[in-house]
Parts: sequence; structure tokens; C-alpha cells
Amino acid sequence: MAGLYHLARLNDRWFRLDEPLVSAFVERWRPETHTFHMSFGECTITLQDVAYQLGLPVDGRYVSGFLTDFHVYIDGGRPAWQWFHELLGVLPLANQIQKFAVNCTWFQETFGECPEGADEETVRRFARAYIMMLLGTQLFADKSGNRIHIRWLPFVARLEEMGSYNWGSAALAWLYRCMCRVANRHVVKLAGPLQLLQSWIFWRFPGFRPAGYDAFSWPLASRWSGYNPGISEKGPRVQMARLKIDLLQARDVNVLQVVHPEVLEPRHTMLWWCVTSLIYFAVVEWHQVDRVLPQFGGVQPPPHPALNIDFLMSQEASERLCP
Repeated sequence: MAGLYHLARLNDRWFRLDEPLVSAFVERWRPETHTFHMSFGECTITLQDVAYQLGLPVDGRYVSGFLTDFHVYIDGGRPAWQWFHELLGVLPLANQIQKFAVNCTWFQETFGECPEGADEETVRRFARAYIMMLLGTQLFADKSGNRIHIRWLPFVARLEEMGSYNWGSAALAWLYRCMCRVANRHVVKLAGPLQLLQSWIFWRFPGFRPAGYDAFSWPLASRWSGYNPGISEKGPRVQMARLKIDLLQARDVNVLQVVHPEVLEPRHTMLWWCVTSLIYFAVVEWHQVDRVLPQFGGVQPPPHPALNIDFLMSQEASERLCP
């Protein structure tokens, strides 16, 4: 009903992040274009990848809302924590709350397992809590990795409508924003749906795939279920990943040729090619597939020199001031 079934299946046995590999790729990320700049050209994670890797819907209503003065404006002025109690049936202790976020351990301890013989209302409360954990930890995690924001209350309040939201686009917008932030040398920790990024690397660049993961099912990220990269020294592994990336050629990049009825509807596939905005609350990022056409089996045309109106106007103004 919520459109998150495949993500929930992945959550049963997730895979660990290969931090040196991900770090080496993020070094190639350019916020100006939302692409990885490689020796052979540009590449990026697209809505097609989100649909294939995580099985998330990539069309529907945008995921957004009003977060300023959250405690006042939620659900027409109702206090946020009052609504939290009504929807989940319990309130966390004060030491489990940080502003408008609740510690993940409290959710796990309180809603770890739905009791047998539970009535429908109890089941819905546990479903709401599970979905909040799923969104707050797997798709929209912050750098802390252990807090769940209660911004999801308006969504889980109406479970029947959750499937109408564009969760895939929102997740990709958040991943773009997190990678753009970490491009700043003063930011040292990356957040966001990093399993999406790592699964994309494994599928697009076979040379980085771990051995022994040949069988796969749907969604594609399930192929790496249980993967553990180990805890060897990160420094040398980052350097090795950098060297392998430097040596990549266009022939080393895979074009995804996967068929699955859930994502091959025309209304979905048309969005894969759209140069459009991705929205996640206050985050708005561009989906620039026109820069990565080879990922779709196309040919990347040479860039056409664009007329820079701002530059010409500033140049004209300077000539008037300094003839």
C-alpha cells in the first residue's frame, strides 16, 4: 500500500557499505552537474537506477511539507507530539527525543515485533512505526544514523495514500544533496541512501563487484544481500579504488538491460529520460540525464557552445562604465 514493499524486503538482510570504494567515487562527484566526472566522460545515478536498484516508484506526488514551526502547523495546528501519541499509541521519554527526532533504538525496542492476535488499530500503529524507521534509516538518514524525524507523521497518518508519493525521486534528491554537501572539504561524513550508491557502482562497473554474488533477484540491490567488505585498512583501499577509477574506459561501464514489469510501464520509463527537478522537502536537485546518454545505450553528442547572457550583460555594462 505504501509503495515500499521492495525496500522492506531489502531491509531483511541489508549489505554493509564499502566506505573506501564509495569515498573514491564521491571524490569524482561534481555538484555543478550532479554527475561523476570520469576520464571517459560523465555518469550518474538516475531515476532508472533508483527504480531498478531499490524497486521504488519514480512518479507520483512529490514528498514535501512545511517544517518551519513544525510543532504548530502539523495537521492544521495540532501539536506534533499529541498527534504522535494518537498515531503510535505511546510517547518516548524526554531523554529519547532530540528536538523533533526520536532515537532509533527507542523505535526498535518499542515496535520490534507486533504482538500475536493484535487488533487492526495496533497493526496500523506498528506499520506506521516500521515505515518511519524504514524511511528514516534506509532512504533519508542523516549523518547521525540513529535518529528518526517525526516529519513522517503526516504521511503515515494516511497509509492508504502513501503509495501515491514519489519516493524514488525524493531518495535520489537526498542522495544528490548529501554528495554535494560532502564535496565541501570541511564536511567529513556522508549521509543518504548510500546502499543505492554502492549497488549502482557494482552494477554499472563490473570491475568493482565482489566475488561470489552471481545470483540476483528483484530489486537489483538484493544481489549484494549480506555483503561485508571487511575492516582492512581504509587508506590503501581508497588509493587502490582511485587508481582503478583512473583506468576506467567507456567499455568498462554496463548499460542496464533488465526487464521487470513493475518498472517498464511507459509512464515510468518516460521519466527516466526527463531533465527535471527532484524534490524532497526543501531539497531541490536537477536530474540531468542529458549529460549521461550512454547509460541508456545512446550516444553523447558534443556540447554546443551556449550563449551566456549573464556574461554578455556584465561585459556590456563594464564597457559602458569603462569605455
